[in-house]
Amino acid sequence: MNSPITGTAAGVPFTALPPSDDGVAPLIVTWHMLDAPRSDAAFAAALPMNDLPAWRVHLGMPMCGARMVDGSTDAIVELFSKDPLMSFLYPFVRQATEEFPAALESIRAQLPVDDGPIGVLGGSLGGAVALQILTATEIPIFAGAIVNAAIRMRSVVDLFPGDYPYDAESETIVDNLDFIPEAENIASRAPLLVVSGELDHQALRADALRLVDAMGERSELLSIPGLAHPLADEPGIEPAPQLPPARAVDSGLTAWFRRHIAEAG
Repeated sequence: MNSPITGTAAGVPFTALPPSDDGVAPLIVTWHMLDAPRSDAAFAAALPMNDLPAWRVHLGMPMCGARMVDGSTDAIVELFSKDPLMSFLYPFVRQATEEFPAALESIRAQLPVDDGPIGVLGGSLGGAVALQILTATEIPIFAGAIVNAAIRMRSVVDLFPGDYPYDAESETIVDNLDFIPEAENIASRAPLLVVSGELDHQALRADALRLVDAMGERSELLSIPGLAHPLADEPGIEPAPQLPPARAVDSGLTAWFRRHIAEAG
């Protein structure tokens, strides 16, 4: 197995895992969780997909990993304590989505990836980014996957203490980050694997089931026994040994992307 490659792509930190064979290969891009694993390096260790004949480039989310403020997550805690939607969830998804096209161009310039459609994968809040890439961009995608994802941002906001004080602006934003009404759009863009831990938050699991149902034959559900929301133990910043539930997710993702890489030719 080749060693990880670390770098930055248009200012976005990444951990890249090369395919076992030399030469040009397809590209799969991921966005990690804000729960453990909460950095690109830790996500790469949790879900390496080592048997894929593709580059797996794990991007860092805003203020995570190499972009942490003062080397800790305290700044993130301050943001979601102030306003979980408008200061934290929405800005993170927006920034990660907006910075991706330039990051993708930089990845293509740095690594021997082919110029065909890419795969996208997101976990938790990173799942909302992957879904935004599918719904709000024209970047060609051969397959997508999400893991315990933020499919309806309203469900994620409800996980924070207290009743959120929605106003007209935040109502519009939270509705725009509801991807179930976008099911037909997503299905037209790429097939989607929806991975859901059987012990994930009940609302997130319900959203996963609804999205799969709405997408029909263009989506598959992979339900993981024993998997709660995180994929790794705390603190989840540095690479750590793969936990058994994460290994089951990794195996499912590997099979999914391998099949669609072959179909893409």
